[in-house]
Amino acid sequence: MDVEIIAEGLQFPEGPVAMPDGSVILVEIKRQTLTRVRPDGRRETIAEIPGGPNGAALGPDGRVYVCNNGGFEWREIMGQTIAGDASADYRGGSILAVDLKSGKAETLYTEVGGHRLKGPNDIVFDRSGGFWFTDLGKSYHRHRDHGGLYYAKADGSRIVEAAYPLFSPNGVGLSPDEKTVYVADTFTARLYAFDLSAPGEIAPSPLPLPGRVVGSVPGMQFFDSLAVEENGRVCVATLLNGGVTIFAEDGAFEHVPMPDLFPTNLCFGGKDRRDAYVTLSGTGRLGKVRWPRAGLALNFSSY
Repeated sequence: MDVEIIAEGLQFPEGPVAMPDGSVILVEIKRQTLTRVRPDGRRETIAEIPGGPNGAALGPDGRVYVCNNGGFEWREIMGQTIAGDASADYRGGSILAVDLKSGKAETLYTEVGGHRLKGPNDIVFDRSGGFWFTDLGKSYHRHRDHGGLYYAKADGSRIVEAAYPLFSPNGVGLSPDEKTVYVADTFTARLYAFDLSAPGEIAPSPLPLPGRVVGSVPGMQFFDSLAVEENGRVCVATLLNGGVTIFAEDGAFEHVPMPDLFPTNLCFGGKDRRDAYVTLSGTGRLGKVRWPRAGLALNFSSY
């Protein structure tokens, strides 16, 4: 597929959100901002978000809800930028809501059950107005904190730990019927599915941890964030192999290469939702690809 470069010079972009006016709202993790990219590549800073703004999603009140991972150290590999261990000034993770007009950011959650959030990563809203988010955990020089899957209310009134511990949960998305929540695990390169019994509730499982493996990929590859197609296929941004891995429900997959070792996320926009916007984070670019199928219409978006 041909990749059109919309913007360059971004500082590790992630969390793209396609807007009705053709712009894309995304985070720049290294720059610590929520940024709007116009169709002609112009950039506008919506808000400065200290720490590590990561996944983003439009909420029921029109604000953009942002996962803040607390901050990374940064390094270069083969001329591309990658995130590393916790930054020297890391103090924990959080969930924020940002007003697009004023840029004001409200902190909604910093902990669950008395435990500090470590590295909130990706987020998706369900029809009821609540949201699922992953916490990747946090890596240090000699150890790492576990991650988990969480569900929360948009008004800041309730947060629950749905699945813990998970090794390195990253991308999160819902099936079209919202009976399944998908989680892409970074270091195991596995796509998991969790069956839901109600909004925010994972169905009971006889296993020690709920969830089932949809599929995985061989070799040295890592998974990042994801998006879901209208037909239910799950598109996972794939690191090192540099592309998007598309999974069918039976685990069969195909790989769409991208011009970057570290594409971290994608979203669908355009009138037919076939414009895929991909954050090419290693090289600091936003790419646009004409996708062969429509993406799933997200709750509270205009698509």
